[in-house]
Amino acid sequence: MTQRQPIGVFDSGVGGLSVAKEIRRLLPLEDLIYYADSAYCPYGEKDPELIRQRERTIVEFLLSKGAKLIVVACNTASSAGLEELRKLFTVPIVGMEPGVKPAVAATRSGKIGVLATGVTIAGDRFASLVKRYAENTKVITQPARAWWS
Repeated sequence: MTQRQPIGVFDSGVGGLSVAKEIRRLLPLEDLIYYADSAYCPYGEKDPELIRQRERTIVEFLLSKGAKLIVVACNTASSAGLEELRKLFTVPIVGMEPGVKPAVAATRSGKIGVLATGVTIAGDRFASLVKRYAENTKVITQPARAWWS
């Protein structure tokens, strides 16, 4: 009998458990491995290079456990290093991103507010989302320092 390959999910803490729970709901027959990087939690205002180093280490760990897919269940980690991870590893890697597109679609005032970590707001990924989906929308950002996991 062959062993099934799990889906690896990680976050800097326990916030990504909601993502793992949704994966479990949608894919109940899949095995999951959850990695909470509590030693470096929160990622929120850490140097992006440190976050990328942590991501590489965690992905290598999850791959050593046979993961067939990696879910980066953290906006900050996705902003800091998702593209690099996809270049370094051949396994599919899925990330998170702020809901700019649905917020723009829902706004009636032509304005949206985004609460995210400073790393997320300052990142190229967020700037690309704003450029792509919110060109004619006023985007108000606020670094949220007190509530990430």
